Amino acid sequence: MDGSQEALTFSMRDVMDVKDSARTAAETFVHSGGRARPVRTLPHSEDIDDRHREGTASLTRLHLFELEDQGWFPSLIRDAGSSYLAFAARIARHGEALAPKLAEALSRSGEERILDLCSGGSGPLPAILDVFESANGQDDAGFPGVMPFVTLTDLYPNRPAFEAASSNSDRVDAIYDSIDATAVPIGLQGLRTLFSGFHHFRPEDARKILSNAVHDGASIAVFEVVARHPLALVGMLFAPIVAMLTLPFLRPFRLGWIPLTYVFPIIPFYIFWDGFVSCLRCYSQDELRRMTESIESPGYEWDIGPIDVPGAPFKGTYLIGTPTAGPTTGS
Repeated sequence: MDGSQEALTFSMRDVMDVKDSARTAAETFVHSGGRARPVRTLPHSEDIDDRHREGTASLTRLHLFELEDQGWFPSLIRDAGSSYLAFAARIARHGEALAPKLAEALSRSGEERILDLCSGGSGPLPAILDVFESANGQDDAGFPGVMPFVTLTDLYPNRPAFEAASSNSDRVDAIYDSIDATAVPIGLQGLRTLFSGFHHFRPEDARKILSNAVHDGASIAVFEVVARHPLALVGMLFAPIVAMLTLPFLRPFRLGWIPLTYVFPIIPFYIFWDGFVSCLRCYSQDELRRMTESIESPGYEWDIGPIDVPGAPFKGTYLIGTPTAGPTTGS
């Protein structure tokens, strides 16, 4: 562990909240060359106390290992986890929660295509596209007329899930080759997004993702719907049971998941472990802000703040970075 990985400490207020909020936490899991100019940060994300705004307890970031990040981890089991997360994102209405801020990022960037990195099982994007489609023609929706194209990518692509998402929408396509989020091929264009994927990267690699976007003149939007909060960790304790109950509803379904869930409960344990560790790996808004400040990004605008998560007793986070001169990648 690096020097920042200290013991977890809980505030008394958060401990007292656990008793009253455990049920809510469980529901949340299911729902589980030139001269550089100073970086411009939007006013509302400056000089705000992170812990008060996020409702985050004093949990130190721990970069423990996640099984799905390991190259040796079986794709059959990894795909079950990413498909579960896509299912949970839809049930928890993450699409409704993330759509407004994503529409804002698209508007700032001027892009008409989303290049999704670390897509997993397609995540919340299909649900977000549904929200955009339903908002078309509704002037009071907040983002009428927003209907981007989407390209799904991953270091370990979930091919069945990518194929399903592509077949269900003519606005979605996928790349089945491995794509490294820290070094995106220059030919891949659009607003770069990561949904609950940024925490997988150590600080130096997370910084590379942002620096790579800056170097390529690409806009980027990062979203996390979990947090380093005691109640998020409590919710993860219910993960094995939830995984067993929801497995039959995951699509596209794989018969090989049945024995690995109900005979040898490897998949439920995997979902629990990676979910628990994900909470501990999340970056706070202050950490994200320091990260962007450490990057030489002349002419870039960074917006970092909290985002409401339906049914959760804590807030998620977002980071949006856009060139102030507009998009330099095509659509």
